[in-house]
Amino acid sequence: MTYDTLLARAARRLQAAGSDSPRLDAEVLMMHAASVTRTWLYTWGDRELVGVPRARFEALVAARALGHPVAYLIGEREFWGLRLRVDASTLIPRPDTECLVAILLAKMPHGPGKALDLGTGTGAVALALAAERPTWHVTGVDREVAAVAVAQDNARRLGITNTSFLVSDWFAALEGMTFDVIAANPPYIAEDDPHLAQGDVRFEPRTALVANDAGLADLRHLAVAARAHLAVGGWLALEHGWEQASRVREALVRAGYEDVVSETDLGARERLTLGRAPTQMGGKH
Repeated sequence: MTYDTLLARAARRLQAAGSDSPRLDAEVLMMHAASVTRTWLYTWGDRELVGVPRARFEALVAARALGHPVAYLIGEREFWGLRLRVDASTLIPRPDTECLVAILLAKMPHGPGKALDLGTGTGAVALALAAERPTWHVTGVDREVAAVAVAQDNARRLGITNTSFLVSDWFAALEGMTFDVIAANPPYIAEDDPHLAQGDVRFEPRTALVANDAGLADLRHLAVAARAHLAVGGWLALEHGWEQASRVREALVRAGYEDVVSETDLGARERLTLGRAPTQMGGKH
């Protein structure tokens, strides 16, 4: 059976299974299974696919039809132009989080500085920032040992040396350390949110998704705890749910941040909120 025929058949199967991008999913799985490029597929799709690569492709399609995320099936995901290894110990980096990187870079001058990525997972945000600001040192922390190992491996493979990845439950291992920029994409989904039973999130680590207090517990905790680790005038940037922006702004204002503002994601929804530590004495702590 030819590549083209197998792809068409796989796309129909994935569409029937509810995939939002059945043809794209099929192509990505085919490229992985057969070790070919998309250009090769478009050029030589009339060739036969046989043996182990075909069996591997059909097994991947079957797993995807059951809902398993493509990123976990092929073991990688692209983020900010970086190819990152992913596994089931980490969240899958999303395109919307690239908006967080872009906003942070606007706050990070090209001179030396220190940034922190809380709940780093694959290291996606930390590595993107470090790649764009080689004079900065970027620290990424995660409470999961397996996730830190993934982030360290990604840094090594990408040759990004101005990073450190540590096991830490938020700021627990960072006593006495301060940063010019702190970023976090913490758990912010309520425990009873129906989206937890849909799509890729069914297979992602629940501890990285769900928070108490209608999804706001970790966001509110970080708003307060980050103050002790921000340099004077430093920025805290939090990614959150699209219905949580006003409450996150309220938490930052209550914690004494200045210049509090929410920014939009790729879908024009308020999903990112920033605040600046006071630039002079007298702010709340």
